[in-house]
Amino acid sequence: MHFNQTDHHKRNILVVDDTPDNLRLLSAMLTAQGFEVRKALNGKMALTACQMVLPDLILLDINMPEMDGYQVCQQLKADTKTCEVPVIFISALDDVVDKVKAFDVGGVDYISKPFHVAEVVSRIENQINLRLLQVKLQEKNFLLQQALDNLQASQVKQIQNEKMVALGQLVAGLAHEINNPISFIYGNIQYAGQYMQDLISLIEVYQQEYPKPTPKIQQIAKDIDLNFMMTDLQNLIGAMYRGSDRIRGIVLALQHFSRHDEAEMKQVNIHEDIENTLVMLQHRLREAADRPAIVVVKDYGNLPLVTCYASELNQVFMHLLNNAIDAIEEGVKNQSPSSYPLTPLGEIPDALYQTLGVACFPEGVHELGNAALSPLTSPQLLETLEGKRPQWLLPTPQIRIHTEVTDLNMVKIAIADNGPGIEESLRSRLFDPFFTTKPVGKGSGLGLSISYQIIVQKHQGNITCTSSVNQGAEFAIEIPIEQPER
Repeated sequence: MHFNQTDHHKRNILVVDDTPDNLRLLSAMLTAQGFEVRKALNGKMALTACQMVLPDLILLDINMPEMDGYQVCQQLKADTKTCEVPVIFISALDDVVDKVKAFDVGGVDYISKPFHVAEVVSRIENQINLRLLQVKLQEKNFLLQQALDNLQASQVKQIQNEKMVALGQLVAGLAHEINNPISFIYGNIQYAGQYMQDLISLIEVYQQEYPKPTPKIQQIAKDIDLNFMMTDLQNLIGAMYRGSDRIRGIVLALQHFSRHDEAEMKQVNIHEDIENTLVMLQHRLREAADRPAIVVVKDYGNLPLVTCYASELNQVFMHLLNNAIDAIEEGVKNQSPSSYPLTPLGEIPDALYQTLGVACFPEGVHELGNAALSPLTSPQLLETLEGKRPQWLLPTPQIRIHTEVTDLNMVKIAIADNGPGIEESLRSRLFDPFFTTKPVGKGSGLGLSISYQIIVQKHQGNITCTSSVNQGAEFAIEIPIEQPER
């Protein structure tokens, strides 16, 4: 919208013609009609004049030395500054081919020489009025688009607020309701274990003091397999203790994830929040019928405490990790198992191989130095590892989480997957409200839009996506360590 509106009644017309007599004639004629006229004798002068002061309309001759009118028009239309200026060709060439070419290169009208004053003025005023209407239409479209964007942003914000309140209340309520009974169990199971041990010790003393019990006692001991029961009971109590401890850990993660009573900014440990989010998603990371377990590789840097809205940042982590899992599962459906990227055993640390060969860990994530892998729980895998080292471990759908402090005093969290990737044509719209790349009924198109608002608007940070088809996708978040004063 580069229309020259400095003087509504005196429009700026640039006349380009290599014949001075024509220039003088057109200039005098248009000046008498109230137009402000500038003159150019060739194409180069015309292009320079346009850069200095943008005209409202150009009258352009075709037959000129060095650069003809067609070439001048092509250069004008190729420049973003001058591309919207209407160009009327004025020439002695009256052939249909010449007229068609004039319109092809971007001309809006064509006047044949010799011309009449009334015709020239009428055509000029007509194009200027059309241009004015176009400008007004563009302005209204811009305002409408702005209003639509604001409306969508308000809808997303309202949905986000309601979703966060509902989610926070649900998670906090569940955590509270589960916490009470599990605290009772966890607090008393140690005493129950001690009581069991005392009873087992008493039975052992009885067996020592009375090595020949009555036939009835012998029969009951045989029926219940007393020796096995005494051994297994201790294992059972240990398993119950570990299970209740695991539930307590999940409850704690739920409470940290929801942070229902923490609406204000506070300093948080980003790594703890990521871990709590992963706990919430353990059921999606485990092995499924159509894929092996998703491996989570964590490359954590040394991060300070970060000032942020903790519950909303957790929501961003949840959206990004859920999207990564969805992308991997979609990739699994669209390719045969043999086309998975495989992890050679040579790249797996011996410590991890030995750990996997000893036992199965269906819960949690196991640390190995600065990296961590989520559990691989396939019984077939363990059976294979007990035999010999195979050439390949398993197909490995994978999510990588990388954190670091940047040179700009920002914290960067990058979440990448090895799914099918995102086409370039779609990446520019990823953060638009209600836009989704997922199948109909699976995605609302709000997750990334909400994440964008939380990171960019509430935390003064930025969120970007890097992806190539069949190369996976990476979403990178950067937020200030300390939020600036507002």
